[in-house]
Amino acid sequence: MSGDEELAKDLGLFAALAIGIGTMIGAGIFVLPGTAVARAGPLAAGTFVLGGVIAIFTALSASELGTAMPKSGGAYFYVNRALGPLFGTITGWANWLGLAFASAFYMYGLGEYINTLIGLGPVGGGPFSLEAAQVIGLIGALFFISVNYLGAKETGGLQIAIVAILVAILTTFMLVGLFNADLRSLRPLAPPGALQEVLPVTAVVFVSYLGFVQITSVAEEIKNPGRNLPIAVIGSVLIVTTIYALFLIVLLAAVPNELVRDNSTAVVDAAQLLFSQYGFSGLSLFGQLSLPAFTFGVVGTGMLLFGGLLATASSANASILSSSRINFAMGREKIITPKLNTIHPRFGTPYRAIALTGSLILVFLIFGNLELLATAGSVLHLVVYGLLNLALIVMREAEPEGYDPDYEIPLYPVVPIVGAIASFALIYFIEPVVIVLCAALVVFAVLWYFLYARQRVESAGVLADWVLSRSEELPDAAVSAATSVQPEANDFRVMVPLANPAHEKDLIRLGAALAREREGTVVAVNIVDVPDQTPLEGARDQEEYEAAHHLIEQAEKDVQFYGADIETHVVLSHEPFEEIFTAARRYGADMTLMGWGPNSHAAGPSTGIVDELAHSLPCDFLVLRDRDFDPSRILLPTAGGPDSDLAAAVARALSDQTGADVTLLHVADDEEKGRQFLRSWAVDHNLSDAEIRVDTGDVQAGIARAAEEATLLIIGATEKGLLSRLARGSLVLDVLQEVECSVLLAEKRHERTLRERLFGTKGGPDYDTTGVEPDPSTPDIDDEAPLDDPDDSPTD
Repeated sequence: MSGDEELAKDLGLFAALAIGIGTMIGAGIFVLPGTAVARAGPLAAGTFVLGGVIAIFTALSASELGTAMPKSGGAYFYVNRALGPLFGTITGWANWLGLAFASAFYMYGLGEYINTLIGLGPVGGGPFSLEAAQVIGLIGALFFISVNYLGAKETGGLQIAIVAILVAILTTFMLVGLFNADLRSLRPLAPPGALQEVLPVTAVVFVSYLGFVQITSVAEEIKNPGRNLPIAVIGSVLIVTTIYALFLIVLLAAVPNELVRDNSTAVVDAAQLLFSQYGFSGLSLFGQLSLPAFTFGVVGTGMLLFGGLLATASSANASILSSSRINFAMGREKIITPKLNTIHPRFGTPYRAIALTGSLILVFLIFGNLELLATAGSVLHLVVYGLLNLALIVMREAEPEGYDPDYEIPLYPVVPIVGAIASFALIYFIEPVVIVLCAALVVFAVLWYFLYARQRVESAGVLADWVLSRSEELPDAAVSAATSVQPEANDFRVMVPLANPAHEKDLIRLGAALAREREGTVVAVNIVDVPDQTPLEGARDQEEYEAAHHLIEQAEKDVQFYGADIETHVVLSHEPFEEIFTAARRYGADMTLMGWGPNSHAAGPSTGIVDELAHSLPCDFLVLRDRDFDPSRILLPTAGGPDSDLAAAVARALSDQTGADVTLLHVADDEEKGRQFLRSWAVDHNLSDAEIRVDTGDVQAGIARAAEEATLLIIGATEKGLLSRLARGSLVLDVLQEVECSVLLAEKRHERTLRERLFGTKGGPDYDTTGVEPDPSTPDIDDEAPLDDPDDSPTD
C-alpha cells in the first residue's frame, strides 16, 4: 500500500483526550515537585501554571491548524506545509527524536518505579552492564511498541483505561490531602530568591507539557476532527494544568515542605504519611479470629506507586503512538524514505515507521540517562512549538487555497506571536550541554535536507510561494533566500524573460516543452525597462507596467495550454540586461531561454558589463532567433564539447515532447571518421534514432546546405561566450544570419575562475565547440565582425 492511503478513523474524543492527558501526566507529578519546590518554594505551583499558560498559546494555534489540515504528522505537517521543507525537516526530526527521547525517559522512569518494588541490581557486567531500570524499561518499551503495531484502536482503548485509573488515584490523594491541609504551610509564598527562579523552574517543568500537540499527530485518525480535535488539544492542556496546580497546592499544604524539597519520591512519601493516619484497631471475628491493628499507609503508598507506574506507562504509550505517525508523515513527504509509508494489510498501521521509532527508543534507553532524556525531549519540543506558531501566522497571512479551518484562534496575531516567543525563550533556561546537543541535532536536520531530502521533496511550501509571488515588492535578499532553499526534485526551472509580445508564444511553447521533459516549471519574467530618471516605485503606475502584466497573463494561459507549470514575475529595473542574470539567480533557474532579435535589452550595456556577466553564467542559456518557430525538423551540428552536450539535450527534449525529427551534422575532412564519430556521439547523447549526416569542405557552407531542409537549427556556443558575442555584435558564424529557419543557440553554465575575475578572460583564437571543427580563417572574437541585422541582439 502506498503512503497516500488514508489511515482508519478509529479515535474518538475521549481517546484523543487520553492521548494528550496520558502523555503529559508523568514526570510532572511524580518526579519534578521536589526539584521545583527546592528552587521556588510554594511558587512551584505557579511555575506549573505558567507552563500551562505558555502551552495554551501553542495549543490554540495547533487546534486551528489541525482542523484546517487533519493529517497524520501534526506539527511536522503544518510547519512543512507553511514554512517549507527545510523547516519541515527540522520540525520532523525534532518532533520525532524529541518524542523518542521522551518515550525512552518515560520507560526509564517506569523501570525505576518497578525496581523500587523488586530491588534488582545492575544486569550484565563490564561495558555491557545495564541498570535494572534500563532493562525493565526495555521490556516495557517492547510491550508498548507491540501494542502500537497492532493498531490505533487498541492503543486508544488502552490509553483511556490508563488515564481513567490514573486520574482516580490522583483525585483520591487530593481528597485525603484536603482533609489534612493547612494553608499556613504555604507561607511564605515566595521565599527569598524564589521570584528569580520562576522562569528557570518553568523551563524545567515544561517537560510535563509535551503531550497536547501530539494529539494533532493522529489527527487523520480522529473522528469528526473539526469538533473533537480542538476540544481534545485545548481541553487536555486545561485539565492537566488544573491537576498539576491543585495537586501541588494540596501536597504542600498537607505535608511539611521539607518532606517535598529535593525529594524525588516526595509524592510516595507524602502518601504514606497522609494515609497512615487512617485505619482500624484489632478486630475479633466470631469471638475467635482476631485481626491486628491496620493502617492505610501501605495502601496509600502502593496506590501512588501504582499511579507512578501508570503515568510513565501512559506517557510512553502515547509518545510511541504519536512519534510513529510523525515518522510516517515524513516518509509520505519523502523527507525520509517513502518505504516507511507501507501500511500493514491487517492492522492498518504504518508498521515500518513504528518499528523504526521503537528501535530508536531502545537505543536511547541503552545509552541515555533520565536527566538527558527528559531535557533533550523538552528542548526539541520547544523548537517545534515555536515553529508551529510561526506556521499559523504564515497560513493566515498567505491565505493559501484550501486553508479553511473549522476553528479559528481568538486575538490573532497576538496568540501565535506570544506562543512563538515564549517557546523559543524557554530554551534559554535549559542546561547548556543539552542546548548544544539539540542544536547539533538541528544542524543535522539542515544537512539532511540539503544532502538528502532536497533532491526528493516536491512542495516548496506556502511561505516560498508567497514570497515569490511578491518578488517585485519584497527585498531581493528575501526572494533569494526563498529560492536558495527550494526543493530540487521535479523542479527543473526554465526561466523565460519576455519583452516582445510577437514572440512570446513561441518562447513559451519552447520553454514549456523543455520544462515538461523534466517535469519542471516555466518561470516567466517580464523585466520592465525604467529610465534612470524615474524611481522604480513611480514606474508602477505607468502604462508599461500594466502592459507587462498583460504579457505575463498571456504567458500563463499559453503555458497551461501546453501542459506545464508556470511561475510569473514582473520586475522593474534600470538595468534590464543585467537583471536577466540577477533574476536567473534569484529565481533558481536551471536554464534561461531568451529571444534574439529586435527590442533588445542588451543594446544599452557597455562591453565590459556584457563580458563580465556573459562569462559567468548562473545557469544554462538558450537564445532563440525566431523565424516562425517550428521544431518539426531539427538540425544539430556537432563536433563535441559541453555546449554541444546541452544542444543535444534540448534536441532530445523537443523530439520527445513534439515528435520532431533530428538530424546530426558533422563537418570533417574524413567522411568515414566523421560517421564513426557521429554514431558514437549519438549513442552517448541518447540520440541514436537521429539521422546522421557528414559533410566536407567549408563549415559554414555545410551548415547552410543542411539547414535548407530544417525548420530549427540548434547549435552549441563557443568557449568564448555566446551572449557576449550577440550583445557586442561579433557573432562569428555568419551562416546563422543567412539560414531561413529558426536558430537556437546553446551555452552551458560556467563560472569564471578567480584568475579570470582578477585579470580578465584571455583572448585568442576562438575554438568552436558547437559541433563544427574550428576554421583557421575564422576571425578572432575581438575582431568585432558586425551582425547582418543591426537589431540582431539578445532580448528578454
